Amino acid sequence: MSVRRLFEVSRAVLIPALLGLAIICCVMTVFVVLTTPEGLDPIDGITLRVYLATNRDELNRPKGTDPTLKRFTVEEGESANDVGVKLVTEGFINNGTLFARFAQFEGRDDEIRPGVYFLAESMSIPQILDELTDPIPNQIRITVRENLRREEIAALIDATEFLEFTGAEFLAATDPEVVLANGFRERYGIPIDQSLEGFLFPDTYLLDITTTAIDFRDLMLQTFTNSVTPDMEQTVTASPMTMYEVVTLASIVEREAVLPEERPTIADVYLNRLEVAQKLDADPTVQYQLANNRLDGEWWPRITFNDYTGVEGPYNTYIHTGLPPGPIVSPSISSIRAVIFPADTPYFYFQASCEGDGSHQFSVTFDEHLSKGC
Repeated sequence: MSVRRLFEVSRAVLIPALLGLAIICCVMTVFVVLTTPEGLDPIDGITLRVYLATNRDELNRPKGTDPTLKRFTVEEGESANDVGVKLVTEGFINNGTLFARFAQFEGRDDEIRPGVYFLAESMSIPQILDELTDPIPNQIRITVRENLRREEIAALIDATEFLEFTGAEFLAATDPEVVLANGFRERYGIPIDQSLEGFLFPDTYLLDITTTAIDFRDLMLQTFTNSVTPDMEQTVTASPMTMYEVVTLASIVEREAVLPEERPTIADVYLNRLEVAQKLDADPTVQYQLANNRLDGEWWPRITFNDYTGVEGPYNTYIHTGLPPGPIVSPSISSIRAVIFPADTPYFYFQASCEGDGSHQFSVTFDEHLSKGC
C-alpha cells in the first residue's frame, strides 16, 4: 500500500475516532459541571467523586447494629469536619473525614444545623447526614392518658427518654401557689392553694428537645382550654357549679366509669347526691386520700372496709359531705362533658354488675341497691 493511501486510510479512521473522543470528553465535562455542587470546583468534584467511589462500602455500611438512639449535639459554629470528628469520638461512625467529604460533595456541609439529635450506630453516614440537615426539629412523643394523677404524670416524664426536664420539675411547675401568667386559675376558678391537678389535659404531645417543665405545663393547660367548647363553658356559667367543681366531679367519674356510655349516668348519680347534700361515698377519693397519707408511691392502693371511715383527710367523701377540695386525676373530655350534660335519672346508687364486663347496676333507693348485690 502506498504511503498516500495509508495516510488517507489513517485519516479516515483517526478523525472520526478523535471527534468521538472529543464529544465524549465534552459530555463528561458537562456532566461533571452539572453534577458538581454549587461552589465546588469541578476538579475538586472529580477528586471527591473518586474518593467517595473508593470508599462506597464504608460510606453506606453502618458502624454497628445497635439501633438504640443516643443524644448527639451539634454546637453553633461547628463545621462538617468538627461534626465528623465528634461522630467518631461518640461512637456513631468510623471515619469522620468520609462524613465531612460526603457532606461537602452533597453540598450540605453548610446545612448541618446546631441542635440536639438522636442517632444510632446502626445508621449509615448518608442517614446521619439526613438527620443533621433535617429542617424539622427532633421531637419526643409522650402520651398522657386520662385517669392519671400528677405524680403518675411525673413518673411518666422520668420514664421518657431525652426529655430535658424531670418529673420533680413538672410537679414544682404544677404545685399550689404557682402563678400562671395567662390568668388560667382565674378563668376556671382554681384556688391559689390548690395544684393544677385535673387540668393537665390527657393527650399525645410532641415535645421539642428544648421543652421545659413550664413549657409542657402550659401546653397541657392550653390543650385543656382548646378542648372545652363554648357551649360547655356557657352551660357551666349558667349552672350553680364552677368549672373547677365540674372538673373535680369529672375526675371522680373518670375513675369510676369503665364503659363510656355510662359516664353521663354515673355523673348524674353524684349530682343527685350533691343536690340533697348526701355524701358522695366515692371509693376513688378514699384511695386518693390514702395515697396522700402514705406517700409511698402506690397511688391507687386497695382499700379495706375500715378505710372508708378510717382514712382521715379532706378528700375522703365517705366522711365529708360535698365535693373534695379538688380533682383527683386528669379526666377525659368525655367525663367533663358527662358532668356538664348528665343523663336525667332518678338514681342515687350504683355498683359493679355481676356480669364482670365493667358495667354498673343503678338504683334509686338504698334497699334496692343492696338487693342487687352479687
